[in-house]
Amino acid sequence: MHKNSQISQQIINSIRSVIGAQDSSLHEPVFNGNEWDYLKECLDSTYVSSVGKFVDKFEQSLVKLTGAKYAIALVNGTAAIHLSLILADVKDGDEVLTPTFTFVATANAISYLKATPHFIDNDEDTLGVDPKKLYEYLNKFTKQKDGKCINIKTNKIIKAIVPTHIFGHPCKIDEIVDIAKNFNIIVIEDAAESIGSYYKNQHTGTFGLMGTLSFNGNKTITAGGGGAILTNNQEIAKRAKHLSTTAKLTHKWDYLHDEIGFNYRLPNINAALGCAQLEQLPKLLKSKRTLFKKYEDKISLLNGVSLFKEPKRCKSNYWLQTLLLDIENINERDEILSLTNESGLMTRPAWILMHRLNQFSSNPRMDLSCAESITDRLINIPSSSNLIGKN
Repeated sequence: MHKNSQISQQIINSIRSVIGAQDSSLHEPVFNGNEWDYLKECLDSTYVSSVGKFVDKFEQSLVKLTGAKYAIALVNGTAAIHLSLILADVKDGDEVLTPTFTFVATANAISYLKATPHFIDNDEDTLGVDPKKLYEYLNKFTKQKDGKCINIKTNKIIKAIVPTHIFGHPCKIDEIVDIAKNFNIIVIEDAAESIGSYYKNQHTGTFGLMGTLSFNGNKTITAGGGGAILTNNQEIAKRAKHLSTTAKLTHKWDYLHDEIGFNYRLPNINAALGCAQLEQLPKLLKSKRTLFKKYEDKISLLNGVSLFKEPKRCKSNYWLQTLLLDIENINERDEILSLTNESGLMTRPAWILMHRLNQFSSNPRMDLSCAESITDRLINIPSSSNLIGKN
């Protein structure tokens, strides 16, 4: 057995010692609460679309959980980012800063507005945006004109930044917000993966002008689909709800629309599922933290690989448990992925970096060497909150 197979087998053995002999997906949902009861109530009421009590209840529950003043429930996380960019007045030709190491939805949503994703680097401490590198880059390559941040190379306005809390681990969001304020850049947090995660005791998604959440089927909690915008700004919240309901004005019978809107409101039937899932969140988070600790006990015994741990001053939801290979083992990633999957353990690499995708290959960017190193060494392992209970 050559070196590569040895480390692969050691990782397989470590995962098996934690979750047992069953095959495992990367992150399956868990339905152990009121899901069936709420769905039946929703169906019995016949209110299954964007009007119904569960939509309001879901939004109220998100406000209570996150501490945001307002939550607007939408069909998915991508819609939440898209609408947030519109509310931030991002326009055709503007540039929006986003980490290259993120899910493609962020760059896609920017592109919907004919704005340009401008890629920035990540740091290995948090997996999120590197604030020190960001400041140095903006200080060197931008100028201020009429209260706007201008890219010296392209002469385009850098309107916003969308930092991502990767795999549920909070980035250094307070530093990022301070830098953005200094350069007149709007902050829209991509907190799609970080429901239940806190930075310095404040929930992710509540630091910027807006934050976005996702409730896709593979997230910590799910509404089948679903997303949300968080904000403390009353006018933004009011307009977000208006635009997400096709910009329809209230009238007893007429269909009056005062601007171009979007059919982005979350259906009541999805909100019913989401409400039941939110009730289970504390239990799910506790299970995921237990899973991390059990993995940590095993992985810490191995050479050449480590398990990513929540950053300092953070409480992560540990959405996806993450292995990082040492630099000298960077070429072993693909074999590890192959052998773990062949053994019935679903493992996955990180997303392909945005600047490596053809459609974004010519976009503006800073040096992205840290993100390139991270993504080439990263492996996500089975992370569902029910894995401990199955063993």
